[in-house]
Amino acid sequence: MPEPSDRWAAGSSYESFMGRWSRSLAVRFVSWLGISPGGNWLDVGCGTGSLVRAICGHADPSSVVGCDPANPFIEFAREHTHDSRTSFVLAGVGSLPRSSGGYDSVTSLLALNFFPDADAGVREMRSVAAPGGTVSACVWDYAGGMEFLRRFWDAAIAVDPSARQLDEGPRFPICRPDALTALFDRAGLRELRCEAIEIPTEFSSFDDYWQPMLGGTGPAPSYVASLDAERCAALTNRVEETLRPGSDGVIALTARAWTVRGTS
Repeated sequence: MPEPSDRWAAGSSYESFMGRWSRSLAVRFVSWLGISPGGNWLDVGCGTGSLVRAICGHADPSSVVGCDPANPFIEFAREHTHDSRTSFVLAGVGSLPRSSGGYDSVTSLLALNFFPDADAGVREMRSVAAPGGTVSACVWDYAGGMEFLRRFWDAAIAVDPSARQLDEGPRFPICRPDALTALFDRAGLRELRCEAIEIPTEFSSFDDYWQPMLGGTGPAPSYVASLDAERCAALTNRVEETLRPGSDGVIALTARAWTVRGTS
């Protein structure tokens, strides 16, 4: 049976696989948060910097610190973020950067479910927030609302039943509104809100869908990278059979994410 072994080896591969959707989601998430201008932000698990750039472009912050434990992502974020208000630190939960007086907004986009201990992680996020600051997170609805990954894992399991334990739906039960609300409540956060955001995920062709799956960065591409040529071909064919392009050749799917926020 395969064990989860997510690889985070290359920022450029992640951008191809997920970055285009992260960028779209990040703008919607920042708008939903509605943080007042002039705040100091911490982005926990900043990845390639999508949320940091969205904060700079749409929230008028005083400063934004992005931290991530994956050095390739930090290097990519630094290289592709050109705003004097930003800085990036190689760090993860357990060693979050602190700011005198705390951060006005401590947030995390698409990383909470990868924390080794989500409860400890959210408590630490609260501990670095300013009194009355906002702590928030946004995660994909892997179980049903993230269609292009749902199609992938359903096909993978049909070809290889042992892939079931790698499926991000059951693997990340925290990515549900009830679980997220309970998590933030246990951390002692107040004035909780949890809502859905949906974005379109359109692929110009099957190749546009499939090529990013070959980059070896992230759960699904890590699984593909573990397959031999025969099993990879079988999976490719099965996935292609499940995707129905429109008359223009476009594969039009949607992706739902859950947002949660509370006051420290």
